[in-house]
Amino acid sequence: QVQLVESGGGLVQPGGSLRLSCVASNYAFSIYPMGWFRRAPGKEREFVASIDWRDSSTNYADSLKGRFTISRDNGKSTMYLQMNNLRPEDTAAYYCARGNRRFTPVGPAVNEYDYWGQGTQVTVSS
Repeated sequence: QVQLVESGGGLVQPGGSLRLSCVASNYAFSIYPMGWFRRAPGKEREFVASIDWRDSSTNYADSLKGRFTISRDNGKSTMYLQMNNLRPEDTAAYYCARGNRRFTPVGPAVNEYDYWGQGTQVTVSS
């Protein structure tokens, strides 16, 4: 069974940074694209960023460009999300997800992903 486990969330002050991790298991991580999404209280799930299987192409939500960076380490079957200059509006549960087709880039559409982690909570507050 494919497993995705997020970690790294927590409470941070505005302007602070966090790095989220997503550890994948039970499948060939290096040949699938991956993505990050988030869901704030009372809001719909929102695309954050995606990355291809080779760590050579990335895609970001326009509102997050310049503050968030997605990356992956195929040797460790792990994807990361570096979040800088965090704002209260970044407060949300963050989820990692696997693209549903090998060797095929993914974007912001939820139906491009087939497996999801349980999420890690990020709270930005003073």
